[in-house]
Amino acid sequence: MSPLPTASSDSSPIDELMDRASDALVRTAYFQAEDLAQSALRRAFQARDYERMARICLPLLEARRQKIQLAQDAGRVVIVDETLAKTGPTAAGLYLIQPPMLAFNTREFRQLADRRQVPIFILAREPMTRAGKWPLAAVAPGLEGRDITLRTYVDPPPGVIPTTNGMTRDTMSSPPTAEWMLSAGEILGDAALARLNPQDPAAHRIEDLLEYLDAWPLHEKLHQRLMDECKLAITQPAPANERRRGIAENPWSF
Repeated sequence: MSPLPTASSDSSPIDELMDRASDALVRTAYFQAEDLAQSALRRAFQARDYERMARICLPLLEARRQKIQLAQDAGRVVIVDETLAKTGPTAAGLYLIQPPMLAFNTREFRQLADRRQVPIFILAREPMTRAGKWPLAAVAPGLEGRDITLRTYVDPPPGVIPTTNGMTRDTMSSPPTAEWMLSAGEILGDAALARLNPQDPAAHRIEDLLEYLDAWPLHEKLHQRLMDECKLAITQPAPANERRRGIAENPWSF
């Protein structure tokens, strides 16, 4: 990674984007608001304009929160099969991807929903472990050119029975409840927060959080922590060392 640039004077395009994002929020155009705020956040990060990044976090969070609420209000939880994974969602709701699909399919599914402006909340689970847990995973391209994977382990919803065969290594009598889905999503986001290194400079944690939010944009506390770290980075000198991370997990395997 090249040395961190200094803050850019190219700020008016960022402010313009945020003015448009705020207007979209007022009009309840949440997909547009999210897209504009995300673009503004990307520009502000490229300029290392941490003050503007901090101000962008809450509007971005609000747009995503409203999308989640619309998905929840639809009152449906859908298990994604291979056909649905290819065609994508046409109705709002909560969706669960499971084997043979991978966490990478979750990202594609969510992006397709956004292009169609279909509000969804989606999780990816991997095969049940021998300990009877469900691994939850989310992936995204890392800032340094290597994919990153978030993973945590949760108790499966009621009605799931372990088996010795099949790709999921269990059977499920009915889809999880909306409450279980939302709670599991919180656990996944909390696991991402737990990966932050308190010894790193705030600027490096900001990069971590941007990667985590790219993988799992449906967690309020990740946005709030990014805002806090941006405010802290304003008070700190630029890091003397480059941010380096280890080899990423393979998002194409369980």
